[in-house]
Amino acid sequence: MSTEKPTAVRVYLARVRTALADLPAGEIEEILEDVRPHLAEMESELGADARVEALIERLGTPESYAAELRASGGYPSPPSSGEAATVVLAPGKTPGLFGARFALWGLVFCALGLALFAFTAAVQLDPDALLGLLILVPVLALSLVFLFRRGVSAVLELPEVVRARESVRSWRAEREDDKAMAYLRSLKPAWWIVCAVVLLAFGLLLMVRHTYAALLLPFLIAAAAAVVWAGPKARTDRRLLWLAVPVSAFVIGGAFGGFGAAIDLIAHRSYYPDTTSYSSPTIDTYGNQQLRYGDEELQNVYAFDASGKPLADVYLYDDQGRPLTVTRYGCEAGTGAQSKLGEDNRFPRPRLVQGTQDDRGNRDGYNGYRPYCHEETGVPFAAAIPTPTSSATPPSSAAPASSAAKPTSTSSPAPPTR
Repeated sequence: MSTEKPTAVRVYLARVRTALADLPAGEIEEILEDVRPHLAEMESELGADARVEALIERLGTPESYAAELRASGGYPSPPSSGEAATVVLAPGKTPGLFGARFALWGLVFCALGLALFAFTAAVQLDPDALLGLLILVPVLALSLVFLFRRGVSAVLELPEVVRARESVRSWRAEREDDKAMAYLRSLKPAWWIVCAVVLLAFGLLLMVRHTYAALLLPFLIAAAAAVVWAGPKARTDRRLLWLAVPVSAFVIGGAFGGFGAAIDLIAHRSYYPDTTSYSSPTIDTYGNQQLRYGDEELQNVYAFDASGKPLADVYLYDDQGRPLTVTRYGCEAGTGAQSKLGEDNRFPRPRLVQGTQDDRGNRDGYNGYRPYCHEETGVPFAAAIPTPTSSATPPSSAAPASSAAKPTSTSSPAPPTR
């Protein structure tokens, strides 16, 4: 038999437990587990004066404290002395079951959706990916309406929630002495600060790439302030989980997406492509590859010599000796339509001019709409060829020339005299 005198916290919590006796046993244990560290901290502050009376002066009576816990957690009020503790339900009727399940799975749906949209926006650095959040806002709003009207107890009493919480409780009991888990639990208060910082950094990063992302910054600031306020209170007010969990999911998704984008940026430099290089070729309607310069598709290629004279019949090859073969188009005889002539790597191509003409031969007329097509050759622009300067000549090439000129500057040796 233990002769240890119960501490003030134990006595106070025992009365709180009695005041919450009408709630499920699992709910009572979880509520007491949430408030026990706060009471223990207060007891250590009081020191030698740590008595039940001192706790009552700080927190009020255990019964009033239990009533506050009920109200903050959305639990129903205790039944009066003349009220039966049980409610007889009509056959097939379960009050609030649909609403409770909608609130529960609405939370799950919103958390997954927020994580996915944040991941996509961070990977692509595109705020347009966050437009999908407009789908989630009504779902989360309806869930919150149910919670503040009916309380969170209806959700916590769902069979799937009861099973999940029992599994989590048993898992935590098995790892109660795990130092790593204890350390992670000690970091929980800092998590909400991390969420706020990540939200602000996420908004500033999007603003760097897209200036119109500044419209999102006020919402992200509001979410950061809300999660810092609601996160620590979610331990005693379970309704605030419908705010803390979605924001946490958004932060986790955005963090993973940003990490992946950073790795891809460092490894491949894919977000800052060289606009003066060829990108992957596209395919035309005939299934042939087409040339691209940066983000634009090339229709023709013109070559000039050093004097600025355009060159004809130039054949293009890549650095591996493969011909840059693309589709050649021409005017189909008699129809005035464009047609395929074949594939080759010879440039420049004739330019095709198409349109309509009337019966009098006027182009773009309105009386006949007969299509016409003809080919035009020549260069449609003037090219300015840069003139090489004398300083561009390498000094190494001048030295052999001067040395080679020395023998030519000497006269032939005179014949030997007799």
